[in-house]
Amino acid sequence: MTLKGEARRLEADAARRDFRMPCMADSPRHMTTLGGHKIAHASPLITALYQDRDLMRLLSLLLGETVVAVHDPVERHVLNVLHRPGDTHGAHTDDYPLALVLFLEAPSHPADGGLLEFHPGRRDLGALDAPGTRHAHHLPGDGYLLRSDLTAHRVTPLGRPGPRRTVLNFAYTTPGRQGATTSSASLLYL
Repeated sequence: MTLKGEARRLEADAARRDFRMPCMADSPRHMTTLGGHKIAHASPLITALYQDRDLMRLLSLLLGETVVAVHDPVERHVLNVLHRPGDTHGAHTDDYPLALVLFLEAPSHPADGGLLEFHPGRRDLGALDAPGTRHAHHLPGDGYLLRSDLTAHRVTPLGRPGPRRTVLNFAYTTPGRQGATTSSASLLYL
């Protein structure tokens, strides 16, 4: 089974989220999500990919230090789906240092939204409205690795009916850094 097919199957158990994230400057969340604790029980494929030792060795080489799996079963791998006009994953930083984001579905044109916005080297969420903010358009099959605890980022709203943005987000950390820093995961994925 493909990852896209697996995500579509798992989406049946996902929950709709429409709120403002209090610990992230009340930035909006309009999305459908499924937490890692549910994915672990329903998808041996995604769990095995997340835990792949060769993948973690590659990430360690890229980061220049040892990368390990996150102990928190909720946050280690999550499914995020934007599928309605206005759906967005508002401004935030992540609890853990690394996010490996794999695109299973994505709008074909940047004008349809679903773009990653980020400000390298800036953790403050206000930086996303400042000069130096970058935008990245991704297609299905793309992925990116982000130092997500130190980089303010968000996903722009979908602009029209039809386009979907479905991603698997794999969170990784370094030895000795296993504690979450915010309550955001419990609001998004429990």
